Amino acid sequence: MGNAAMALRAAHVRTGADRYSGIAAELKALVERVRELEDEARSSMHELHSADPERFIRCRDGHEPWPGEIPAGFIPRHTCKDECLYHDREVLEAIMQCTCGRPPCQACEIGGKL
Repeated sequence: MGNAAMALRAAHVRTGADRYSGIAAELKALVERVRELEDEARSSMHELHSADPERFIRCRDGHEPWPGEIPAGFIPRHTCKDECLYHDREVLEAIMQCTCGRPPCQACEIGGKL
């Protein structure tokens, strides 16, 4: 968004057209709203970390959805860093393990990669 704001300012300076400054004002308001949402999310995460550190870790590690996420659409995060030695790296001997050296992660199993 910063690049867009700079481009709008430059367009206004070069052309003198007020339409660019109007869009820049709209963008500034949008950025402020986004920052408010980010602050709310950050505060919510700090609260979860304080109230239930074990759940925070489960959410952070992708084993369960964050509070407020829609559980029905939740898919566990790939604990294998989203790469499988067998499927992504074509290491035939690694059919039963991911790059982390563990058995296929829950997300790979759910996604039917193995």
